[in-house]
Amino acid sequence: MIDFDNVTVVYKNNVTGLDKVTFHVDKGEFVFLVGKTGAGKSSAIKLLTAEIKPFSGNVLLDGVKVNKLKNREIPYHRRKIGVVFQDFRLLRDKTVYENVAFAMEIVGASRKQIRNEVPNILRLVGLGQKTREYPSSLSGGEQQRVGIARALVNKPSLIIADEPTGNLDQITASSIMELFEEINDQGTTVLMVTHSEKIVNDMNKRVIELDRGVLLRDDKRGVYKLGD
Repeated sequence: MIDFDNVTVVYKNNVTGLDKVTFHVDKGEFVFLVGKTGAGKSSAIKLLTAEIKPFSGNVLLDGVKVNKLKNREIPYHRRKIGVVFQDFRLLRDKTVYENVAFAMEIVGASRKQIRNEVPNILRLVGLGQKTREYPSSLSGGEQQRVGIARALVNKPSLIIADEPTGNLDQITASSIMELFEEINDQGTTVLMVTHSEKIVNDMNKRVIELDRGVLLRDDKRGVYKLGD
């Protein structure tokens, strides 16, 4: 599913983002990507979404070398990936339904496809009764569920969640993590960036830790203490 093969990222100011990083993620896995600020987590995500290219090495998704994609191929590549953000990034002037539908519109889905898919995905995330609401009337947890629905609606093979519970209280965060686990149980690969020690340990999933661009640890399961 995901392969980082001896990947190095060097930015223009000669700062190393990643240093000879190698790891593999199987289809259907749930993996936490952790590390302190500057560890290289953002570089890893940007490589997967083809926002940057490595200085050396290769990044593969579903067997395709992401760093070898031509510019015209990148939009199609990104359709394989759903991204969930910490700050939700919802369109404030659009309803819940319209926010999710917009993600389908930009990839050229028909009106019939949108009418069929959007209600289904909103029911999946527990917002079937909130279709006409605007983001301003929703709680933080509900807004994040809209963000998850938007990321899922085009049926990506990979979900990248970048600090998805960072702005949520503990109870709401737990419910969001249950939703991610349900999504993963249905076969979608989940790669999640988080600083939450509690979430990592409660979920008991695989943990990949980066430290100043170097792959420091790759634990299949077990208790994990951030900053070790």
